[in-house]
Amino acid sequence: MPNESDSEIVAVEDIEVLGKTDVAGQTADEGKARIFPCEGCGADLEFNIGQQRLKCPFCGYEKEIEIREDAEIREQDFHVMLERVLKQREAGDPGAEVEEANEVRCESCGGTVVFQGTLTSSECPYCGSPIQREHVHSYTRRIPVDGVLPFFVDHKQAKSRLSAWVKSRWFAPNEFLKRGAEGKFNGVYLPYWTFDSMTFNVYEGQRGDNYTVTVGTGKNRRTETRTRWRPASGKFQRFFDDVLVIASAGLPRDYIISLEPWPLGKLMPFNQQVLAGHLARTYDVELDAGFQEGKRRIDEAIESDVRSRIGGDKQRIHKIDSRYDAITFKHLLLPVWLLTYRFHDKPYRVFVNACTGEVQGERPYSWVKILFAVLGGMLAAGVMFAIFGAAQ
Repeated sequence: MPNESDSEIVAVEDIEVLGKTDVAGQTADEGKARIFPCEGCGADLEFNIGQQRLKCPFCGYEKEIEIREDAEIREQDFHVMLERVLKQREAGDPGAEVEEANEVRCESCGGTVVFQGTLTSSECPYCGSPIQREHVHSYTRRIPVDGVLPFFVDHKQAKSRLSAWVKSRWFAPNEFLKRGAEGKFNGVYLPYWTFDSMTFNVYEGQRGDNYTVTVGTGKNRRTETRTRWRPASGKFQRFFDDVLVIASAGLPRDYIISLEPWPLGKLMPFNQQVLAGHLARTYDVELDAGFQEGKRRIDEAIESDVRSRIGGDKQRIHKIDSRYDAITFKHLLLPVWLLTYRFHDKPYRVFVNACTGEVQGERPYSWVKILFAVLGGMLAAGVMFAIFGAAQ
């Protein structure tokens, strides 16, 4: 969440069209696409990860990312935005729906690029030039992007991280360990919501404290652990800051969450220049659905907090009533290297956090190795039981 000087909440009066105040870009087809021409040779500039600036892949010309002096990342009022979106839907505005396809002409070669579903930036398939559609245009209204994290891990570093990840897969087939994950890396900006909320929580439950007693006589004499229960209740406030929710459907949730944490302190106000040369997707998980997922993560944290407050060796929670106040959100784009590869004709996906290098993804398993590991564990357990049994 921004500091106090940046804590103003934006009450958006309408879902505005992005790109009207973008800098240093040329547009094609009435603002539906944007490229950044090189001032040295006229080719298209791309965002250079290592130098964090625009760079020409042909003549080497470099240009700083231009950020407006008044640009800042501000929290937006959740309920105000929901009301605006609801009014659009009730009015039958087609902008309230996800656009299925859009055609954009490449200014470099004149070819037509078809953007399917929620895809918003890509390379021209005909000449390879970076080409982008504005996130929102005259007949597709969307909640604006507030901030973006640039790529910090480049393609070479991502491949190195992936190689180390493959080698660390203990139960993978030897063929996979030798060959590795072969495929094409794509730099992708994934859409996220972040939510802030002050919660007020009231709970009731029981605290369980363990104690031991000795029962039986002779050979049947033994120690048992029992639990003494007593009522526990309380109330507390807890503020949640930047609860992340992936806003793109169809991705494996567990792997995406495992890419966290993200260095959100390095966020910059949204700028089309940072997207040059990479893929990006707009959200297809709407704001209200996104908050429901964020609320689920918040509730999990509150339950853990309640157990900690109840204390003891065991806890029983009978009821938690939570109120969510001062809900704000941000719409962000976060960078991921995405690789799809095939092993024995089965597809697998791997994700690399392009800020931290964290690797998460799908991999094949060797059931032979798993079987030997299970048998080895059973053998070890049998040996230990025999040793301790003989000692008694």
